[in-house]
Amino acid sequence: MNRKCRVLPLLLCMALAAPAFALIVIGGPGAAQEQSGSQHSLYWHQRAGHFQLLPDDRGEIVFLGDSITDGGNWSEMFHNPLIKNRGISGDVTQGVLDRLGEVVESKPAKIFLMIGINDLARGLTEKEILANIKSIIRRIRKKSPETTLYLQSLLPVNPDFPIFPDHTDKGAQIKNINIVLRRMAGDYGAVFVDLYPLFTVEGDKLNPDFTNDGLHLTGAGYAVWKKAVAPLLPPDAL
Repeated sequence: MNRKCRVLPLLLCMALAAPAFALIVIGGPGAAQEQSGSQHSLYWHQRAGHFQLLPDDRGEIVFLGDSITDGGNWSEMFHNPLIKNRGISGDVTQGVLDRLGEVVESKPAKIFLMIGINDLARGLTEKEILANIKSIIRRIRKKSPETTLYLQSLLPVNPDFPIFPDHTDKGAQIKNINIVLRRMAGDYGAVFVDLYPLFTVEGDKLNPDFTNDGLHLTGAGYAVWKKAVAPLLPPDAL
């Protein structure tokens, strides 16, 4: 048998194995689910899988949400290693529900929740978003009843920036959701943290001093957030 004949069977085997090989290369926690149509991103699976492996600490303070939470270096801002960042860029209310088990497993002292802007960008209705947030609250109450829950308002957006048009055109919906979140916090014994007015300028737009894309915060924006929630944290966290 010449060299060409020996190589052909090998190439045929490689071709038949290619789909399986591709799955191995793409692999990692949740990758198979991602390939079969999961709504969650690869980054979501990377972060959620990482969180599962991190140790639990007594008295944890969890900041839970999407990219706006993900962007804050919370433990450094407050000089407190018990403050845990559980933000995932691009996350939605269903994504928080799907990973909430890891958050409540440690029975955290406090949870600061902000979620919903990406749901709006994906086309979910206000009713659907609020129903999911209600489910998040109920699950926290059931699995970790001693946890103090801080339900933070959604932040304003600024459509003058063209980078995230599907997010920054949702100003009216954000205000409507915040109205219901305030009432929902009262109904479930949570604390409503109204950040919205701290970040707005005329026209209910996100202050350009605090953003460079109309959606996410700059360092100056996180400084405002820090000042707002500082009184809600233990003194040794300041």
